[in-house]
Amino acid sequence: MIILELEDFTPPELRPKARELSRHVFDRWRQAGAVAAARINPLETCGNDDLIGVLAGRPDLILMSKVATPQQVVALEKATGGTMELIPNVETAAGLVNAFAIARASPRVSAMLVASEDMVADLGTSRSRRGAELAYVRARFLVECRAAGVEAIDCPYTFSDVKGAVADAKTAKRLGYRMKSLVDPSHARAINAVFSPTKAELRKAQRIVAAFEKARAAGKERAKVDGALIEVPIYAAAKRLLESLARS
Repeated sequence: MIILELEDFTPPELRPKARELSRHVFDRWRQAGAVAAARINPLETCGNDDLIGVLAGRPDLILMSKVATPQQVVALEKATGGTMELIPNVETAAGLVNAFAIARASPRVSAMLVASEDMVADLGTSRSRRGAELAYVRARFLVECRAAGVEAIDCPYTFSDVKGAVADAKTAKRLGYRMKSLVDPSHARAINAVFSPTKAELRKAQRIVAAFEKARAAGKERAKVDGALIEVPIYAAAKRLLESLARS
């Protein structure tokens, strides 16, 4: 997904020009095989102008920054005509504690994204490469999104080094994230590699599925693979991985 970012990355005086660009870039992004999206400011600020400007370019979905209440999502759904996929961005402590309600505020919400820089500023701390200051935020946000039945998108790594971006992506994957945002294009390939299953992971998933199904056919409740006991949740996760690759 490529996002036309109209909040912090676009100076206010350039937003009218950026909105106009949407008419030209979205189709080009789709032709390149990407999902074309726009990230607007909150409707309480200049978000309505952002939305009117980008809708002419027919984005595939809309992200909105600094969502802290479910009422903001309801208003966004109404403003988009109730037909667009929505991704609220949670960037404050208030948004985090309301994350479940925000996710359930509209059936158009398919995912939510948690921020880094604005979040740490709201928490009264600063961003570090290791990201210890966001550990609780990222873990809780994932749980809230899973409970609400929407996808969780991890915060961007806002330093320039690729090595750090890879480490940060691995941390997100370990927590359970399947998606991650980024602000530096040079990180894209490395992050995709982290979230794409390796050949070894695929082979292990195949062994898990085969062993568990063989055990069940023999009337056993579990199997053993590489010294680990394989029960229903592990089997189900391995099968989902294989099925998702088959669909893609």
